[in-house]
Amino acid sequence: MAEGGGGARRRAPALLEAARARYESLHISDDVFGESGPDSGGNPFYSTSAASRSSSAASSDDDEHERPGPPPCVPAAAAPEPEEEEEEDEAGSGWSSALRDRPPPRFEDTGGPTRKMPPSASAMDFFQLFVPDNMLKNMVVQTNLYARKFQERFGSDGAWADVTLAEMKAFLGYMVSTSISHCESVLSIWSGGFYSNRGLAGVMSQARFEKILKYFHVVAFRSSQVAHGLYKVQPFLDALQSSFDSAFRPSQTQVLHEPLIDEDPVFIATCTERELRKRKKRKFSLWVRQCSSTGFIIQIYVHLKESAGPDGLDALKNKPQLHGAVARNLCRNAAGKNYIVFTGPSITSLALFEEFEKQGIYCCGLLSSRKSDCTGLPRSMLASPATPPARGQHRIRTKGSMSLICWYNKGHFRFLTNAYSPLQQGVIIKRRSGEVPCPLAVEAFAAHLSYICRYDDKYSKYFISHKPNKTWQQVFWFAVSIAVNNAYILYKLSDAYHVQRYSRAQFGERLVRELLGLEDASPTP
Repeated sequence: MAEGGGGARRRAPALLEAARARYESLHISDDVFGESGPDSGGNPFYSTSAASRSSSAASSDDDEHERPGPPPCVPAAAAPEPEEEEEEDEAGSGWSSALRDRPPPRFEDTGGPTRKMPPSASAMDFFQLFVPDNMLKNMVVQTNLYARKFQERFGSDGAWADVTLAEMKAFLGYMVSTSISHCESVLSIWSGGFYSNRGLAGVMSQARFEKILKYFHVVAFRSSQVAHGLYKVQPFLDALQSSFDSAFRPSQTQVLHEPLIDEDPVFIATCTERELRKRKKRKFSLWVRQCSSTGFIIQIYVHLKESAGPDGLDALKNKPQLHGAVARNLCRNAAGKNYIVFTGPSITSLALFEEFEKQGIYCCGLLSSRKSDCTGLPRSMLASPATPPARGQHRIRTKGSMSLICWYNKGHFRFLTNAYSPLQQGVIIKRRSGEVPCPLAVEAFAAHLSYICRYDDKYSKYFISHKPNKTWQQVFWFAVSIAVNNAYILYKLSDAYHVQRYSRAQFGERLVRELLGLEDASPTP
């Protein structure tokens, strides 16, 4: 037994090197995470570390990854063919067991920042690529306008004075500081408790901050032509989207998903039942299209759960239809660019993938008989055989450029793709069992989705903790949090990072001080 354990330990470094070589071939920039410590250069997708969860059956699809172009080969681990009757049913619907190689979508664009920032660029310089002064000046105008109209209707407020641009920056700085301290109440800065900060509290009084918070607006009043429920924040979202598009070119591979924006687990663990009951349930869902090479969020889409418009739940029959509409909105600017988009079970469907292919968008998605729209897919591929096959075995059916894959690894996993050849093979590297064969599409899906999960695990910690009751304000602060995270990614990809290497927390601290006008103070490197 000791010799077997020693052999496994000796084999682990070789597997780790193999995993890292495959990881680098993905052109995924692991460097954007910054504060992951001595293990930051490791591959988050392959189970080669001591903390591997490869022994858990529940994690069988968390250990799968991608390489871009292995040579075509005939699948050696193909599972036994289905019955002849099932093949006839598949043939009648256009699906076939005959596999043909197909080239990957051609992509010649070079992803990355569109503007070269100087080595002396500050955190504020990167943030203002997305939230420039003209956007902040508009908030100043709208906030002052709302304050005047509010007082005309409800009576004068003698303690109010028009907000200035410097105060608006400080106001944002205080809010961003909650993403660093993870304190839900921004007012704790002025308290004498654990979260108090005298250095920040001296810039603005608590009374002045509360007045700005009371009247803060991005759009003060509804236009007669606007009926959208997010009219108070939509102009900000549109401007933010335009700045994302102009500042960054994404890689070919991207992911559609919902980022982690739920309650802070520390708050949930410490708050009382009364506080939980007072907390209103979030009335919207936030979806993003995200570059899977860097984590940069390219597109934001906010769906109001109680909307009465054409995209509302009352106008859509089921969740797959709703998520299909979300995917179309997220990809409306992606047509004709040969992007490869990875999707979860709620979005994956044959009709949507065929629609996207006509627009020059290719897809690879995980299927679920419970969550996915399985219309048009052969039933024989959706049913699990009575006898489980060996790990790594798979069956593939094709229809035109579309491939439907059923792959077994401690459970059946089904994938639909038109982005990868059904003849190209991948491999999953596991710490204990070595290499497990799989189709290339399976490896690609797990590699990019796992990267985004790792992004969420780290960057969701830096979302602004302030939780207002108004929906438009919740959306606004989530959008600002995304802008700060995107700014940090551009910083990590710039020459400025080589001058002063800030972690994500240090970058946030520096941004807060620059917004507050405390430029002489900087976090300890």
